[in-house]
Amino acid sequence: MITVALVDDEDLIRAGLRALIESEPDLSVVAEEADGTGVVDMARRHRPDVVLMDVRMPRLDGIEATRALERSLDAAPAVVVLTTFENDDYVYGALRAGARGFLLKRSRPEQILDALRTVVRGDSLLFPAAVRRLAAAAGAVDTPAARAVASLTEREATTLRLLARGMSNAEIAAELFVGVETVKTHVSGILAKLSVRDRTQAVVAAYDSGLIRVGEDPAPR
Repeated sequence: MITVALVDDEDLIRAGLRALIESEPDLSVVAEEADGTGVVDMARRHRPDVVLMDVRMPRLDGIEATRALERSLDAAPAVVVLTTFENDDYVYGALRAGARGFLLKRSRPEQILDALRTVVRGDSLLFPAAVRRLAAAAGAVDTPAARAVASLTEREATTLRLLARGMSNAEIAAELFVGVETVKTHVSGILAKLSVRDRTQAVVAAYDSGLIRVGEDPAPR
């Protein structure tokens, strides 16, 4: 059973998401919050696998709430942020803070359900074109993870570019004519060198560092 917590200041949004999620036999809503201020305590009490988090809330927004989860819990739940607008610059801040991905509130029901299962598997929700637009709106930031991009080998940098295109390990293996296990080794090396937890954070670091420039197709060079 995949357990989910809902964090949104709109009662109607939470009610709709709860009804959708509870209709699935492998998904269950275990907690709700109307603001980001109670997220850490809620996560400690209920231990959800995933938090669906509104990115814009009146007292504590989704960026700070995601950052609080990452800072306060040894095993923080996967966070997927919800936004009304695809070009919401808050979303890129939430990705930097540790969110695994984002969804539009107008997403189709099956997309929302698939997203929950995707992040629990350890995969990330990457939308390459949207991430490029968000990176352009937010601007690059010099972070330790971004500076670490320079330590990647040529093959690791190539793999990171393919990750930024939203490709799976199997797709990357086919592109590079190597085995899937080899790709997994490269991805593990990337995450370790960048000191990041998942593929989403690695892609954010790639944009922040300038390895992938905003507006270009992140194809390998």
